[in-house]
Amino acid sequence: MTMRNSDFETAFLRAALAAGFLSAVADRFGLWGPPGTQRVAWGNMEHFFRYVAILNPWFPAALIPTVGWLATFAEIALGLLLLIGFQTRWAARLSGLLLLAFAFGMTAGTSIKSAFDASVFAASAASFLLAKAWRFPWSIDSMIQTKFYSEANTGNTL
Repeated sequence: MTMRNSDFETAFLRAALAAGFLSAVADRFGLWGPPGTQRVAWGNMEHFFRYVAILNPWFPAALIPTVGWLATFAEIALGLLLLIGFQTRWAARLSGLLLLAFAFGMTAGTSIKSAFDASVFAASAASFLLAKAWRFPWSIDSMIQTKFYSEANTGNTL
């Protein structure tokens, strides 16, 4: 298989989206520093839940921790799936939907300007474009596809 220009772009996009998700989660767990540290958005889950409440004014306060944990688990799972390139098409679609939900929440809770400044609409659109890619080089999906075609062409099966 020859390398194409799009090989780098799709791999880079997978890594960039994964890094965005995983960095945000790391911030919630205090890995970038405690609350109040320069360039730290939350620093812990308590501060993150306050932000979740701002972005989701339609949820009762009792559900905010659940919404925050669901978003956190989704970001961990999607970040890891994108990073390793497993079920990439589905991970990209779900990432696009999650990022679009974040964009709408930011628009409702803070302003459309904050959603534009954080580029969540752009990241959502990029995720949907990634889902349309023809192939996903340097990924588990690519290794599975190569193995499948190799076995199909030689007649070897498991």
